Amino acid sequence: MKTLGLDGVADFFSSDPDVTFFHPPSIYDFRERTEVIGPISDVIPSSPVFEMYPIGLTSIADTLERNGYNAQIVNLAHEMLVDQEFDAEMEIAQSEARIFGVDLHWLPHAHGAIEIARLIKKHHPNAPVMFGGLSSTYFHEDLIEYPSVDYVVRGDSTEKPVADLVDAIEGNGDLADVPNLTYQADGETVVNPLTYLPEALDESSIPSYTYAVKSVFKYGSIRKVLPHRGWLDKPITMLLTSRGCRHACSFCGGADSYGDVHGRTGPAFRSPEKLIEDIRTIHSFSEGPIFVVHDLRMGGWDYATEFFDRLAEESIPNEFIFELFGPASEDYFQMIDEAVPKYSLELSPESHVEEVRKEMGKFAVSNEAIENTMQAALDNGCQNIDLFYMVGLPEQTYEDAVGCVEYAEHLLEDIDDERILPFVAPYAPFLDPGSPAFENAEQYGFSVHADSLEDYRQLLLEPSWKRMLSYETDHLSRDDIADATYEAARGMSKLKYEHGLLEEETYQTMVDRIDTSEELVSRVDEVYENTPDDHRDAALESLFEEYSEFEDFGENSIAGADELWWPSEGFRNGIALARLGAKLLAKDLKQRYTTGRSPLK
Repeated sequence: MKTLGLDGVADFFSSDPDVTFFHPPSIYDFRERTEVIGPISDVIPSSPVFEMYPIGLTSIADTLERNGYNAQIVNLAHEMLVDQEFDAEMEIAQSEARIFGVDLHWLPHAHGAIEIARLIKKHHPNAPVMFGGLSSTYFHEDLIEYPSVDYVVRGDSTEKPVADLVDAIEGNGDLADVPNLTYQADGETVVNPLTYLPEALDESSIPSYTYAVKSVFKYGSIRKVLPHRGWLDKPITMLLTSRGCRHACSFCGGADSYGDVHGRTGPAFRSPEKLIEDIRTIHSFSEGPIFVVHDLRMGGWDYATEFFDRLAEESIPNEFIFELFGPASEDYFQMIDEAVPKYSLELSPESHVEEVRKEMGKFAVSNEAIENTMQAALDNGCQNIDLFYMVGLPEQTYEDAVGCVEYAEHLLEDIDDERILPFVAPYAPFLDPGSPAFENAEQYGFSVHADSLEDYRQLLLEPSWKRMLSYETDHLSRDDIADATYEAARGMSKLKYEHGLLEEETYQTMVDRIDTSEELVSRVDEVYENTPDDHRDAALESLFEEYSEFEDFGENSIAGADELWWPSEGFRNGIALARLGAKLLAKDLKQRYTTGRSPLK
């Protein structure tokens, strides 16, 4: 037996996929490149390789499976990150699938996604390649011009359109009837209407952990479907409550983006009843924390109340992490505290300056209201509050950006509670496609250095995170954003150390990494300023050889490696997983015979 004692069992049930989805790294050849990608992912679970695939990929694969197709997810980014000997091209070449999918959800995958598609076409020239995701939707007309891309499925909910597309490719439908589809016919781009916009999310689990568990057995590997590095040791699961948003933050793909790009005039919610079913499934195999994505109050007070009433009846022992998109009353935290044994909060005011928050459209309230919210949560059982500030916001000056440290000190001293953990990070590397600031850059005080998808692909090949930045603001140049990030991160680390939130060894490691990252970014600029173009690559390679400790691309250069991990009891046990997998496979077999398609190849 291999990992979790499951891979050996998986070999017994192993199937060949009809459709394989490859999740790309941000930059395909990241293992061979000399770059300091830096702090662009220090406050999210994945590394700068962005190996965490979008959670909707599992629900798309699950929908295909329920329609009688074998659908496999292969996290190439994760495999390449954890295994230096892993050959991504060989994995692609040896795939038995007839149809392939590549996700381009977050724009930082723009380089890796196209390169993976190119390799698919190299080894499977006749196999259709489809793209999907939020960035794919925005850049669908750019994408369809790449020779390696055959189809782009648009929208925030593509489970049914992908299933319809696979049916059409297999000869059981017409491409013209597939909703949300962009493709080419007779050399012309065809854009089918964006008509599939489900008003609710109850048709399939998002993410589908039943699919993930079942796929381990069907396709012979647990590692290929892991969401990100370290997940087996510290598993955290997600519960998606909605697609779309009621808030129109200027720098985010929220309400305006979902309306303009995805045709959604308001959020689509998963019902409390279905969310509880998802939680039961998660608890059947994991005792780790459950992250509830989006603020439950977006669905209204009755929606949130029903969810917590149902959750209280379940007596689920897992810790829960909840997001807040605005101030909350003490009643809300009392309701949470009564429903779960342990919970934490994610709070992202982004700036301590009220005028900046107002310009952003997020938390457009007083600091007092935010502080009262934090105190109410801490008084009602909250175990931890992660507090996030950002550098590079509209109307934010350098002093505003670094001033979050002084404000965090005020919080730690006045509220005087070690359960508050502040962070600061750059808004990097790109503005979100479709966000108000992306669409109306000058209005929000931004200047953008990229127009097309190819521009973003090329920015990702720059040798430092500062040079990757797609934007500057009226108040902050690229140099200012980098300098303010390092200054604020240095101050925040010192503050947390002085208040007992960081161990001395961790603090010293953070200081060393901040200093090294800042120095290396500066020296990259010196190479560009002082080295002829034809000698630049050699000079950069020589420079990076001096900084061998940064072979991890400058990861964790502004936040400690373990600061954002919640304590986890991990998986229940391998036997529980095996039982769940066997149950799901039996259901899968029944479904395959019902549809008339071959259950296992």
